[in-house]
Formats: sequence, C-alpha cells, structure tokens
Amino acid sequence: MVEQLREFSMDFFSLKGKVAIVTGANQGLGMAYAMAFAKAGADLFIPHFTDDISEIKELIESVGRKVAFIKGDLTDNNYVDAMVEACMKEYGRIDILVNNAGGSIFGDFDTYPDEAWKKIIDLNLNSVYYVSKRVASIMKKQKSGKIINVGSALSFTADKRCPPYTSTKHAIVGLTRVFANELGDSNIQTNAIAPGFLATEVNRELRADPAFYNKITNRIPCGRWGELQDLMGAVVFLASRASDYINGWTISIDGGFTTTL
Repeated sequence: MVEQLREFSMDFFSLKGKVAIVTGANQGLGMAYAMAFAKAGADLFIPHFTDDISEIKELIESVGRKVAFIKGDLTDNNYVDAMVEACMKEYGRIDILVNNAGGSIFGDFDTYPDEAWKKIIDLNLNSVYYVSKRVASIMKKQKSGKIINVGSALSFTADKRCPPYTSTKHAIVGLTRVFANELGDSNIQTNAIAPGFLATEVNRELRADPAFYNKITNRIPCGRWGELQDLMGAVVFLASRASDYINGWTISIDGGFTTTL
C-alpha cells in the first residue's frame, strides 16, 4: 500500500507519448479537446468534414506537438476504414479516441423530415458506434486505450424542436456503457462527458437575449455558463492513467444544470 502511495504523481495525468484521434476537432468544442491533449503531451490525428484546418494546426504545433488530418464523412464506413489506416500509418498506434463530431437540425416534431432524422442519427450515433468499433480493434491489440464519447445536458433531459439530437445524446450514455462492458477486459476504458451550456461563438446571439440568458443562468447552481477550460481538464483526466478504474460513466460538465428542476 505504501508503495502505491509513493508511486502516485502528477505524471498520472500526463499524455506524453500518446496518440489521440479527436473527430471534428478543426472547429467548435473539438478544438478544446485537441488542444488540451496537445498541452498534456499527446500528438493528434483529426478527421474533419469542413475545409479549414489552419487554426487548430497552428495551435497544436505551437506547443510542439504533431497533428495530421484526413477529410471525409464519418457516416461513410469506407472513410472510417481509411481514417484508422491513415492514423496507424502516421503514428503506429491509437491510444485515445474522442467521438466529438455531431450536429443537430431543428424542427417541429409533427413535421420533422425523415431525411433529417436519419442524417442526425447516422452522424451522432451510428458513426460513434462504427468509429469506436474499428479503433477498438487496434486498442485491443495494444491491450490499452481510452474512448471518450461526447453527450450533452440533453443526455438526461429533453427539449423541443430537436428530436434526433436529444435521442442520440440519450443513446450515447447507453452506448458508453456497452463499450465499457465489451472492452473493459482488454484494458480499454470508455466514458463520456455531457457538456451543458457553454459560452461560445456559436451561441453568442442567444446569450445576447437577456430573457434566454437569464433563464438558463438561473438554473445553473454555479451561476454562470461554462468556459472551454471547464471541458479541457475533464477530457485530459479521462484520457490519462489517472482514470484507469473509471469505466462506463458519463460526467456532466454543466455547473449543476441537470441537478435542478
């Protein structure tokens, strides 16, 4: 017991020598996850759908880490195969996978288009399953790995006008538990994070509406919207040795939003 106490150090949180795939990390919250890993010592591989990779490339290289990219559609299984192959060719291993890419199409339930439902289900849920399955085959050979799925406050609640988004984010919690049970004996831990309301450029206009902003803020026990840094420490922890005995859980990063009525 004493030896274990002596062995523990802040190195348990280091990602030096690790390789992380973060889907969709050339924009949005994915950039925060990727940059957190880079600052913790990992090299990055980023599958992306939109063209611009300049900002995240500069950020990662500015802290002395490597980054490689591959453009394509995560709902295309041929692309998923090419992504895994390209990462292995570039780095020779995959230690961390963050299933960050996702989206939403808003619409009223009674008139919601079938095509929109299928599109969001494919991106937010099916791609997580297929990407994880392929990456897990590599991690099983390595006898180690970390998979981090990205849920939402809507993994535990519901809102109007986003039927498939809410459904997929609930499903992410279940899928995380499935992976934990299926892969745990291969020393692969699967967990999820569920971000709440974060102050980002995407929702700047929403936050400018005092009625909406105050409605949300008043429900958050911490009394503020989240910042990107609030996510970054959590994903580093879940990707590191420090979380080796945490498996199958979803951590809400929402200031307490989902604990209130």
